[in-house]
Amino acid sequence: MTSMTHDGPQVTGGVDTHGLTHHAAVIDPLGRHLADREFPATVRSYRDLLEWMRSHGALSAVGVEGTGAYGAELARVLTAAGVTVVDVDRPDRKTRRIRGKSDPIDAYAAATAVASGRATGVPKARDGVVEAVRALRVARRSAVKARTQTMNQVRALLVSAPAALREQLAQLQRTALIRTLARLRPGTDLSTPLAATKAVLRRLARRHQALDEEIIELDTEIGPLVAQAAPHLLALFGVGPETAGQLLASAGDNPERMRSEAAFAHLAGVAPIPASSGRTHRHRLNRGGDRAANNALHTIVLVRMRYDERTRAYVERRTREGLSKKDITRCLKRFVAREVYRALTSTPAQQITQTDPAPAT
Repeated sequence: MTSMTHDGPQVTGGVDTHGLTHHAAVIDPLGRHLADREFPATVRSYRDLLEWMRSHGALSAVGVEGTGAYGAELARVLTAAGVTVVDVDRPDRKTRRIRGKSDPIDAYAAATAVASGRATGVPKARDGVVEAVRALRVARRSAVKARTQTMNQVRALLVSAPAALREQLAQLQRTALIRTLARLRPGTDLSTPLAATKAVLRRLARRHQALDEEIIELDTEIGPLVAQAAPHLLALFGVGPETAGQLLASAGDNPERMRSEAAFAHLAGVAPIPASSGRTHRHRLNRGGDRAANNALHTIVLVRMRYDERTRAYVERRTREGLSKKDITRCLKRFVAREVYRALTSTPAQQITQTDPAPAT
């Protein structure tokens, strides 16, 4: 690849990413459109894209749409080359109705968002152990979902099963039920409802057992990686491998990209949003952010409210002050987010000071 000069006026790049192609654009400091071009979505073409942008001047930053999807590898290549990469949201519907929609328009919009300062997000690095945890958790999450679906199908079949079979299995708990169903012998003639139901229940039970084994294997693989990536996070009260894995996946391999614990609280959807008007001053519940991270924080709070004495004392005090359980839970989630942020951004050489698991107010 021919080397190109990187001197000249400062320029900003923008990229609209797709599965097979990426469309790049370059603007000058005044926002004027300089050039745009389409590149194949390959590693070699990513380097060509970078050199093409640099041929127009000194590249200050590149705004990339979809750094967590189609633009993930491009972001890695640009970052490795020393380029500042900014994660750019796709234009909302109102903007697209006004300006139209095309690859060049979106690429220029990404560059403009960076140059104007509207887009400032640092993309996840996706090049370390946390990305490995995230990938393994995709399989675990789907296995858990499939196991739940399988169990629901078993119970639905038992509701309408022949009475002789239904009464035989009515008092069994889940583990014993699955074990018993997996040993059923329906026979070879499936022309009767009883035999067919037994055959289906046996298949579903064996599927449930296979999914159980898969989940156990994944937990065995994920656990050490989570401990390696964030030992201080696992040391927090109420944090297990599952919740820690989700919080790690939400933060990414470079949690320092979140500039403060307030930024992490916004990411997890636990930072109250101002909703004041005139003489009314209030905040409303934040329903945005990463809902999976929010759910992980909620799980940690529930564990603490049940088993941690200091948290239970806090709940009792705030209840006497007139707060509802929902409000107390929101306060606790915000505090846990602060603890989690400290654990995520600490280095192994640092020591985390364990603070009170409940906020002071």
